Amino acid sequence: MTHPPHTLLINPTITSRTSARFPLALLHLAAALDRSGSSRIIDGNVDRDFVNDTLHALEQDRFDAVGIGVMGGPQVAPAIAVSQAIRARFPALPIIWGGYFPTLHTDATLAAPYVDYAVRAQGEDTLSELVATLSGHAGPALEQIAGLSWKNAGTVVHNPARRIVRNDPAGLLPYDKLGDPRRYLARTYLGQRTVAHQAAIGCRYHCTFCGVAAMFGGATFLPAAARLERELGYLKHELGADSVQYFDHNFFDREADMVPLLEVMARFELPWWCFARADALLKLSECSWELVRKSRLRMAYIGAESPSDQMLHDIRKGTRPDQTLAVVEQCRRYGVIPELSFMVAPPENTEEETERTFEFIRELKRINPQTEIVIYVYTPLPEHSRHEKDRSKRPGAPLLDLDGEPVVFPTTPDEWTQPHWVNYACHVDAPWLTDKLRHRINDFVTVLRCRYPTVQDLRAPPWAKRNLSAMAGWRYRFRKYDRPWELNLANRLVRLRMPQVSGL
Repeated sequence: MTHPPHTLLINPTITSRTSARFPLALLHLAAALDRSGSSRIIDGNVDRDFVNDTLHALEQDRFDAVGIGVMGGPQVAPAIAVSQAIRARFPALPIIWGGYFPTLHTDATLAAPYVDYAVRAQGEDTLSELVATLSGHAGPALEQIAGLSWKNAGTVVHNPARRIVRNDPAGLLPYDKLGDPRRYLARTYLGQRTVAHQAAIGCRYHCTFCGVAAMFGGATFLPAAARLERELGYLKHELGADSVQYFDHNFFDREADMVPLLEVMARFELPWWCFARADALLKLSECSWELVRKSRLRMAYIGAESPSDQMLHDIRKGTRPDQTLAVVEQCRRYGVIPELSFMVAPPENTEEETERTFEFIRELKRINPQTEIVIYVYTPLPEHSRHEKDRSKRPGAPLLDLDGEPVVFPTTPDEWTQPHWVNYACHVDAPWLTDKLRHRINDFVTVLRCRYPTVQDLRAPPWAKRNLSAMAGWRYRFRKYDRPWELNLANRLVRLRMPQVSGL
């Protein structure tokens, strides 16, 4: 008689302990696995010695497989470290990678000798079936598990994709697997005990640069209002949360579907932050905005991306620059701070589009000075990383480096840990970016964030932010961004928070 499958789930370190939030993906996986087996979670964001603790857990208990969630960027290196340690100590134990990185770079993932299986896109059902098979517990044959990629006699096999579904747990997420869940509550701009939560998954849009589009291919699912009420009740009344950071990929979907959720949130009155789209916010009725007000939305992160209609069309964003201008005015009227992200330095018309974006940001600041600005370098997904439904749709020009040679993306996880590729994954740098433009972007960001320090910064004292704003005033007014040495010097003392690095 076979035993119920037992799985170790690992979240490799990706942030500081003080910035750690619930590993929501692993909590959802654990809820699915526990329906027919059991699981344990090790979170490297709070457990700083997670590699050794993983080995200790494997020595003390029997596991049928190890599942490792990998976002990409800075999380790849610790994912490799723990995988190599497991493979060296327990060579027969199956190692499974899931999450954004193995979904976007499946072949690169399975090129590594320390990864046996890659779960693509939504993982609850795929991982549950795989672990059941590996444990001999009435699972399907490997080739029948949708959403799985694996190695067969040295050849990588990609099973058909799995359809995205709404996978609401029957009860609460298994927060108790994290030890004391209260250690994940943090002091933020929103409150003294901000908690992370994800209500909906997916996004119905197909932006060519977005990992969510690559993961979900336009699918999106909102939770039942009863489930949201159950989770918020636990987070507020049991854990003591006083505010919520929603990690929904796109919080405001169709208004009719949102109203029941907003009604629940209005009853709890927990100040909140979310991702949103300009067009969705502009379509909300006065009645829905009243619910938004009652629910105490404080800040909405909106992907503005570019002031160029052509670029927004090419990347399949689906919004327009005039909507960005309108939404910051709308947010001002309703007391919501818009946090806008922009992508500068595209491969084509690189310098012109960057300067145009700088001027557009200034216009937004004139309309609503409270508008928060986050600037990234535009780094599109490789064609192979896009969702299979979107590949070859509206392809861009070939990506070329500064020497005019085609950009060649890494073919192994180890190559993705090289600093320039980590920067690419984090939208910090690109192969076509000149040193001159790189400095120009950094200088503009320095002047802008000193002139308008973010309200999310709770560390820098108000007097320091006022002084920095005054120091940066003349540079911002006269567009003298180059070499702001005095601001860089002052920043060494004040160390203003950068939302694109640390966020809430």
